[in-house]
Amino acid sequence: MEETQREATWQEEEEQAEVAIWKYAFGFTEMAVVKCAIELGIADAIESHGNPMALSKLSSALACAPSPLYRIMRFLMHRGIFKEELTTAHGSPGYAQTALSRRLMRHGERSMAALILLESSPVMLAPWHSLSARVLANETSPFDATHGEDVWSYAAENPAHSQLINEAMACDARLAVPAMIHDCPEVFDGLGSLVDVGGGNGTTLQTLVKAFPWLRGINFDLPHVVSVATESIGVEHVGGDMFLSVPKADVVFLKSVLHDWGDKECIQILKKCREAIPEDKGKVIIVEAVIEEAETDKLTDVRLALDMIMMAHTNTGKERTFKEWGFVLGKAGFCRYTVKPIRAVQSVIEAFP
Repeated sequence: MEETQREATWQEEEEQAEVAIWKYAFGFTEMAVVKCAIELGIADAIESHGNPMALSKLSSALACAPSPLYRIMRFLMHRGIFKEELTTAHGSPGYAQTALSRRLMRHGERSMAALILLESSPVMLAPWHSLSARVLANETSPFDATHGEDVWSYAAENPAHSQLINEAMACDARLAVPAMIHDCPEVFDGLGSLVDVGGGNGTTLQTLVKAFPWLRGINFDLPHVVSVATESIGVEHVGGDMFLSVPKADVVFLKSVLHDWGDKECIQILKKCREAIPEDKGKVIIVEAVIEEAETDKLTDVRLALDMIMMAHTNTGKERTFKEWGFVLGKAGFCRYTVKPIRAVQSVIEAFP
């Protein structure tokens, strides 16, 4: 009886493996086709049309041949990115938007287009071919090995890539920051000033200042980043180096910054943040992924994928567990901290001196 059960289990696993292995052989096609859809502007064209679009109308709007477009749309519809609905004109089949396809539009509060375009760019894809070398040598990051310098030096010398990074980070901010505002607005009670360290183009601060008008915001990033940031009411842009000093404020805010660095650098950054806040009422707010090794949820795969991205694109960066966050915060001189999950990939960590 047990032998029969083992045989059945083995057979079931073999059948699952026969299907699953193709995902790893051809998994890159999903990224490539989604990137193609963004570059063609498919979601934007359907949105602008206002109704489901027949293939002929869509191909005309995009100035492309119907046949390859049909094959692209067949692929995307099979994955539920677009759907088929009848057109209003003749009742013939047409392509319609979904909640997922709207995230492929170039603009919009929930657009993820810039983040996808960044991660699928040749600059960011090339280092993945050296991931095994990084694991074996545990030295130079694949990005450094591929491009001869780290990702920040490369961005400083290549304005177009720097802009793509800033736009991608803004994408993520438009998702994570509203979730934080909705789920734990109390973390901003009683604050007068806030400095966003590594704030990019200021999207995060603009969102926070709009939600909490009493805040005076300082967007702090490298000089070449803030030099092209858009001016906005309630936000001051300041250039500098977070390893040397951080502008003083009631609270220091760091989103998706510390995961770029190893423990040594994190502790150094956090110490500079601690110096910037008042000893009595100051705090540091960190918005980062927290990997729960004993539990999983619907975004666990995303957090683990982010950890692989850190391995490919940074020298020492990583996503941290609850215990690992406690270690770097303690070494930086913070006596207590809290972790609050939000409806996003990240959690909100409050650290107190």
